Amino acid sequence: MATIKTDDVFSIASFDPSKFAESFRDFAEKGAQQSKDAYAKLKTAGEEAGKTLEATVQTAQAGSVELGLKAIDVLRVNAESSLSHLEALLGVKSPAEFFELQTTFLRKQAELAVEQAKSIQETTKQVAEKLAKPSKDAAEKAMASFKKA
Repeated sequence: MATIKTDDVFSIASFDPSKFAESFRDFAEKGAQQSKDAYAKLKTAGEEAGKTLEATVQTAQAGSVELGLKAIDVLRVNAESSLSHLEALLGVKSPAEFFELQTTFLRKQAELAVEQAKSIQETTKQVAEKLAKPSKDAAEKAMASFKKA
């Protein structure tokens, strides 16, 4: 016949509610602290993202102004060149002189167009690099913070 242990029936009495309350309190405090830490990191990341966005918008604005000024300069140079050419054409005395002026003008315009395209391309490249820099720096900073964690 099996023996019945009467102390097993009352083993619940060994449960100490004060220790359970302490464990629960420690667990709750750790959870609250982790939530505060996560919120602080999220807040910092949000502020940095806002600063990055602001810097990007300012850079984009400055870049568009720079490109606009470059385009205006191109238009001004082309207009002045065309007006000078028209003035020269008004003084033409022979068809041979007309064709010589026209050929020279077209050659110079083609060379100028290549130079202007290179200049605008270089300016666009510089603006794009400036525009990408804040985002690139923020991404590198974020990656560095993940490596630390």
